[in-house]
Amino acid sequence: MKRIIVPIDFSEQSEFALEAAANLAQKYGSELIVLHMLELSNAILTTNGTAINDEAVFYLKLAEQKFEAFLDKPYLEGVKVTPIVKHFKVFSEVNEVANEHQANLIVMGSHGASGVKEALIGSNTEKVVRNSDIPVLVIKHNPILLDFENAVFASDFSDDAVKPYLNAKVTFDKLGAKMHLVYVNSPDGNFRSSAEIDKRVSLFLKKADGDLSNISKVNVVSDYSIEKGILNFASIIGADLIAVATHGRKGLAHFFEGSISEDIANHSTLPVMTFKI
Repeated sequence: MKRIIVPIDFSEQSEFALEAAANLAQKYGSELIVLHMLELSNAILTTNGTAINDEAVFYLKLAEQKFEAFLDKPYLEGVKVTPIVKHFKVFSEVNEVANEHQANLIVMGSHGASGVKEALIGSNTEKVVRNSDIPVLVIKHNPILLDFENAVFASDFSDDAVKPYLNAKVTFDKLGAKMHLVYVNSPDGNFRSSAEIDKRVSLFLKKADGDLSNISKVNVVSDYSIEKGILNFASIIGADLIAVATHGRKGLAHFFEGSISEDIANHSTLPVMTFKI
């Protein structure tokens, strides 16, 4: 885990993310790339008038000053921190910065979203999750203790989930977390019989691991929805982290089909990690 990206907006939630990332950086000797995205209009950046140019410079200088104060934290002592300011609030840029710096993880704070706001706008965290090629760790609260002992990986055990599962195994191993696999059988998903689920899980593990050595880690639960099943299972086993795969759907496909991973990231009180399919 050489580099960790931390997108911030100077809010309390982004400070939670910064502290969580610093905790991980201390453990694994990682560098933190702290990213702030200014919301400057095209007019400010492209108009030739001197006053407009001065306005852009003013906002950039203000961001630099905020950065200096925001990064003056005792928990960052001994951690290499690189601050970056981008001009536009375009969330695909977070992934571009991650690729440019060969980062292994994005850590974001979120207060979630609900109702009309969630349906029509979505949270900033959703947008980053949707565009990221690398795992995204979503932090909701002050990470007083960030020890991941029990991690839930929710899966439908389809062929698409093999890559995220293998990535999650590697990540959990680095974090020292015990993996609990869960399949939720629910009316809002493709409801299957016990025999069908057993066959599906066995074929998946043979393809992913080459054997059935991890079949004892698989838990099948029934609930009214996939999201409720995942959250309830995590609560029952005392999980410290929930991990899910995401398709990164965009546009109308995302609007009509939705994304369980984004719902979990929005509604879970536990840290949530997403892995791109």
